[in-house]
Amino acid sequence: MNLRIPYIFLAILCYASALASTVNFIGNRHPVIQEKAAASTGLNSIYVLYDTEGVSISYTASNGDSRPQWLVYDNRGGGFAVPVDNIVYAGPVSTLNNAAGDCGYIIEDGSTRTYFWVTDYSKHRFTLNSLLLSNESNCSSVKLDFSGNAEPIYYTTINGQQKELSRDIELSYSTLRFDTDAKNYILDDVTTQLNHILSDIYIDSPLTNTNFILSGDRFLKAWNEELQFETPIYHANSVSAYTEAEQLSRDNDNEQSSGSTGSLGGSAPVEIDFTAWITDAVVFKEWQIARDSEFDLIEFRENNLSFSHIFRDAGNTYVRFAAANADGTCTYYSTTYDISIGESDIKCPNAFSPGTEDGVNDIWKVSYKSIISFECHIFNRWGQKMCSFNNPADGWDGKYKGKVVPSGVYYYVIKAKGADGRSYNLKGDINIINYERSGSPGTPGS
Repeated sequence: MNLRIPYIFLAILCYASALASTVNFIGNRHPVIQEKAAASTGLNSIYVLYDTEGVSISYTASNGDSRPQWLVYDNRGGGFAVPVDNIVYAGPVSTLNNAAGDCGYIIEDGSTRTYFWVTDYSKHRFTLNSLLLSNESNCSSVKLDFSGNAEPIYYTTINGQQKELSRDIELSYSTLRFDTDAKNYILDDVTTQLNHILSDIYIDSPLTNTNFILSGDRFLKAWNEELQFETPIYHANSVSAYTEAEQLSRDNDNEQSSGSTGSLGGSAPVEIDFTAWITDAVVFKEWQIARDSEFDLIEFRENNLSFSHIFRDAGNTYVRFAAANADGTCTYYSTTYDISIGESDIKCPNAFSPGTEDGVNDIWKVSYKSIISFECHIFNRWGQKMCSFNNPADGWDGKYKGKVVPSGVYYYVIKAKGADGRSYNLKGDINIINYERSGSPGTPGS
């Protein structure tokens, strides 16, 4: 007749079980592996035995006069525990000879309860016959054909829940990892732990040639009987790259926009440095520039890993890095860089005050955006050229032959072209004000 132990009663006695006396194993050929069980399991310990042949379990009672009762349960939980009849008592020591494995035990010693599970490892022994590279491997994953036994090892909690004892089987191999500090791909040794193996093994394709080494499990390792198998060399097919784009900045106080933080583009011309770092299997490589985000029509290709490009056309231009292995079966495309060039613009001030000590408004400059060609000439009222310059970032300091010109009206003529194709032919006057000097007004300085 089954002796049912109420779950509530078991839960109440979990704390008492922590005070249990010592459980010993006798006759085992290899050290017993003891696992600390989580409080939620209701178990004090989980014991893994190499095998149970000829093994006895002894318990020393806290009270030498007591005769503890032993119960055993299966994968249905402690509620289905039944008494064990063949217990040998010798003073405070009670012994179960020829113990069974893959079952749980409950020892009732007065108000103390001891709960533990015994796993017979011989019934679940890890075997490793072969580990082979499968022809089904592709650009994204490698398939390893496993032959052997690595099934899950389960134990049952007091409440009848099935839990797994991880085998911690180790799969080791090498791949590549990009080091952002060193700016390079470096070798990265990877070790993955598998709880068990039920079928073939799939992992992300390594980025370098490597062997795969399977070893374990942790129980055999503890008993100095660890198994290990190494595959032939895997030749990497998968490709990857790391890319960067850096816009060269300009510090022109009269340029309306030269690009903002976190974005590429702004006021043309925009110069950007592109750099790519590639993995071992990359044979084909190129930077691609297109005016459409789908790259249906590629306008420019560059085979060097690093290059600089100047963007002069308004609107959006798209850049990406493409890579492939030798036969083109594995490809990689980087993040698409969106370079946005704004429409052109020129605004001309009509007054300034050169020669002032405060340094405010003492240089005549246009306000501009996305101007890719520029020519400016400034004249006095008699048509005499005061200065010329070809860079919109430059300006006129109000001087002629090193001296500030007199106050009055001067004239500019500008011919320019924008990144959007717009042509500028501008004329206007410049008033020089708030300037006092000796000399003849209305004549150029000498």
